[in-house]
Amino acid sequence: QVQLVESGGGLVQPGGSLSLSCAASETSSSIAVMGWYRQAPEKQRELVATITTADTTSYVDSVKGRFTISRGGTKNTVYLQMNSLKPEDTAVYFCLARRTYFSPPSWGQGTQVTVSS
Repeated sequence: QVQLVESGGGLVQPGGSLSLSCAASETSSSIAVMGWYRQAPEKQRELVATITTADTTSYVDSVKGRFTISRGGTKNTVYLQMNSLKPEDTAVYFCLARRTYFSPPSWGQGTQVTVSS
């Protein structure tokens, strides 16, 4: 169980940028994987991006070239820089963390991202 606190959601116009942050309460133990899911109305939950302790990143095709995931030096924080936002990016974004690659994920409370004119 990792407690996660998210921030950075909000309303932005198409083409704009937004940055999400997530801080994990876990500091004494390493966290293998952190990332972001999103859930849009009437759509299936989607894994947006992940990053490992080795800084290996993975993105869903729809956000490649627009979103950048990164971790803080302590490896218990994760950021999602979102550029060139589109209306279809509108969703609730959830931070995730796994202590190991085999551990069940911990989830943040979610933060709403709305891209609209």
